[in-house]
Amino acid sequence: MTSEASSFRFHHPSRLRRSVLTVPAINDRALDKVTTLDCDAVIFDLEDSVAEDRKADARHKLLEFLQNSDLGHRERIVRINASDTPHFREDMRLVLQCLPDAVLLPKVEEPVAVQDVADLLGEQDAAEGLRIWAMIETPRGVLNAAAIASSGRTSDSRLDAFVVGLNDLRKATGIPAAPGRTYLVPYLMQVVLAARAYGLDVIDSVSNDFHDLEAFSDECAQGRAMGFDGKMLIHPAQIEAANRHFGPSDAAIAEARLVADAFSDPAHAGLNVINIDGRMIERLHAEEATRLLAKVELITARKDKP
Repeated sequence: MTSEASSFRFHHPSRLRRSVLTVPAINDRALDKVTTLDCDAVIFDLEDSVAEDRKADARHKLLEFLQNSDLGHRERIVRINASDTPHFREDMRLVLQCLPDAVLLPKVEEPVAVQDVADLLGEQDAAEGLRIWAMIETPRGVLNAAAIASSGRTSDSRLDAFVVGLNDLRKATGIPAAPGRTYLVPYLMQVVLAARAYGLDVIDSVSNDFHDLEAFSDECAQGRAMGFDGKMLIHPAQIEAANRHFGPSDAAIAEARLVADAFSDPAHAGLNVINIDGRMIERLHAEEATRLLAKVELITARKDKP
């Protein structure tokens, strides 16, 4: 990887995005409960979960909530309506008022959709920390995932993460919802690969049946094995499994500490490959170990808080 490419790859501090709960901005009860939940991030939804005639009301409720609530460690993301809707401008005005951690764009199909919002935020002198997330949930979005992700390489880009949306993708492709997501796996992996190629985080799609927690746990395990950073959730009951599956295991933590300690040994200074218990370990593994241990520190710090 070139130095130019690597300079944009990890442009934000290490974040935990194991559990990303989506909450309808119109739902007072759901909003009030957010501050008590152990999720890593919250998507406040102004789009699909809010009826056309309630959009303005939802914006008002969300602005009041975000201005008066302490969400602590939880990352705050606002999902807005698409730019070709009459709600887009008002949604963006809200974003600039409440300054969340990120704005989530629905049904992104081309890089220009990301760049237009980045330009708008730049024109309004929005803080660089206000990032952009992109929903990949249509056939064109999947096909163009690499091009969209590559827009995150530019120095003025705010693109931080992809979120996969399978409900719309199933509808467009005719693939039925089925355990194992067999016929959707190629599309999911294409999005993961595009995100990884350009240093983005990538969040797995929602699981619609929040009553079947065993099936949800299996889907989390599958998503983690495919390389996702976390999962988009629709119910608080799903948080525990998402945190468990997308968090580092005890074995992974032990391995990371072993690798990090080995490369920090002065005897290995300047070496890019070392022998650990008969295994050849490269320095890139040490970099991965360092990132994993940073996330472990974040998890531990949260547990230590009263």
